[in-house]
Amino acid sequence: MDNKTWFKQAKYGMMIHWGLYSLPAGEWKGQRMEYIGEWLQSRFRIPNAEYGQLAKAFNPMLFNADEWVQTAKDAGMEYMVITSKHHDGFAMFKSEYDTFNIVDGTPFGRDVVGELAEACYKHNLKFGLYYSQSLDWREPNGGGYECGHTNAGPDGFGMSWTNDWDFPDNEHKNYTQCFESKIKTQVKEILTKYGDLCLIWFDTPNTMTIEQSDELYQMVKHYQPDCLVNSRLSPRPGYGDYTSTGDNVIPDEDMGHMLYESPATLNDTWGYKSFDNNWKPAEEVRRIREHLNSRGINYLLNVGPDYLGRIPAPAVDILKAAK
Repeated sequence: MDNKTWFKQAKYGMMIHWGLYSLPAGEWKGQRMEYIGEWLQSRFRIPNAEYGQLAKAFNPMLFNADEWVQTAKDAGMEYMVITSKHHDGFAMFKSEYDTFNIVDGTPFGRDVVGELAEACYKHNLKFGLYYSQSLDWREPNGGGYECGHTNAGPDGFGMSWTNDWDFPDNEHKNYTQCFESKIKTQVKEILTKYGDLCLIWFDTPNTMTIEQSDELYQMVKHYQPDCLVNSRLSPRPGYGDYTSTGDNVIPDEDMGHMLYESPATLNDTWGYKSFDNNWKPAEEVRRIREHLNSRGINYLLNVGPDYLGRIPAPAVDILKAAK
């Protein structure tokens, strides 16, 4: 079965947002994060030197890849997608680019992506990787500098797309430098180190050129011809092998033979926030899944593990009950 056929039949998958942001868990110096947890560094404009110290404390001793995969299997899910690198620039795999990664930069010292890849293979669950290819707050030339601020969140507060607290000179930033050094290096790493990937889930292509999008797409197909690429690789509409809708968008249209996926949260955040208990009831999860699947759309439902490596118990209970 080719991957496009498989994807069309899969219907249901688990997305996982996990990284250093799970340690502060939505709180920083007495303030609570109003928006999604993985944007904490931008929201509180935390310098890289300070944010990077979180790596020295990141030791998720309760992480068990087999348990995560079994949770997805028990929920009836057919694939798993985890953040290999989010906008903060921290890699959840051993990267040769720099030591700001979970293997070289933390006391944990284990390759989360590698362990999940092995567990998915063992339990016959398809495995895919999220990679933030444009935004990277660790890099002086990370993308998003032309976007200004986003007024996301309930209070309309502004957050910068680029790191303009460490690197304030937006006018002279050059994303091509970041792309040629870090992005291409790490995308090649995740394509060549972890076996067959069912998909690469790119995100926020703000600063990319069409040519850079094409280059990454061709890189994926060179190393993994059957690996699908989502539409968020490129600023060009309709790009990629399948369409990722906007976050938590539940379309009413029947997508027929097209490949579509709706990425959605189980509570209000993607990355872990200790105080976000606004969980969707199991019956609501089931209703949304049936609604999407009846229209030919996959439901990619996110969980945000905590700083010890646990998928929150309420999330596990809901997924089981919603099967």
